[in-house]
Amino acid sequence: TIWDALRREDILLHHPYESFDLVIRFISEAAVDPDVMAIKMTLYRTSGDSPVVKALARAAENGKQVTVFVELKARFDEKRNIGWAQQLEKLGVIVIYGIAGLKVHAKVMLVVRREADGKKSYLHLGTGNYNDTTAKLYTDLGLMTSRDEITLEVAQFFNAISGYSDPPDLRKLSLAPVTMKDRILSLIEREANRSERNNPGLIMAKINSLSDTDVIKALYKASSAGVKILLNVRGICMLRPGVKGRSENITVVSIVDRFLEHSRILYFQNGGNEEIYLSSADWMPRNLERRVELMFPVEQNNLRIRVKEIL
Repeated sequence: TIWDALRREDILLHHPYESFDLVIRFISEAAVDPDVMAIKMTLYRTSGDSPVVKALARAAENGKQVTVFVELKARFDEKRNIGWAQQLEKLGVIVIYGIAGLKVHAKVMLVVRREADGKKSYLHLGTGNYNDTTAKLYTDLGLMTSRDEITLEVAQFFNAISGYSDPPDLRKLSLAPVTMKDRILSLIEREANRSERNNPGLIMAKINSLSDTDVIKALYKASSAGVKILLNVRGICMLRPGVKGRSENITVVSIVDRFLEHSRILYFQNGGNEEIYLSSADWMPRNLERRVELMFPVEQNNLRIRVKEIL
């Protein structure tokens, strides 16, 4: 089963090169598995005939506790999201309509299962939407895991955005608008502080947009400290690379290809103790300060190698 596979190791999915079907299977199996007690997820954009929404409905019909965070302010999808939300509510799904003043843009799904040794949680975290149509057209990354240190923090995240608790003190995850921006700035600063003439630091990032002035200033400072910075920015980029004395160690490229580049990947060399993160957020004020976003680590070594190859 998918539960057995995730107990053995984490799974990394690179869409559309790897099928979105495994994500659909994850929630579809959860919907009919008699040992699954609860499903919680965020929904920002879905397809017109969404198998994900159908699976949530089936789970509710099977008596499982289903909680869905539907973002009504998802541009161009407002009407569709209201429609799905009303349908799910009629079936007994707990539907939470976002958070006042913030868009819930994080992509996360948590499944709680009853097992022989107690409750066990499984989750999917992604850079893209739970949309089987755009998953064939956009490049995105998804991480599936059952590691307790991650699933516990995701459960705390859901409690917080449900209004049941204050924002949690997260160690593995970073949450916007609470801690993510400060975390990104501290990672950039650490790379600058560790950089030496004979052993320069290295930052690589793949994002959709770069316009946050604090992040840009931090990157300029890191470049001036000798850090090599490689940025893959699909859209708007307000940073000027190659300026002598300021950004001469920064290179910016943009990929225009068959698929729309949508992954958000962050890499920090960290003196040889590499750290790699995936995120739902771009480096823009709206993402880091006015949206609910998640950044999460890729810690399994074989998966980190794969992500570096994508970068």
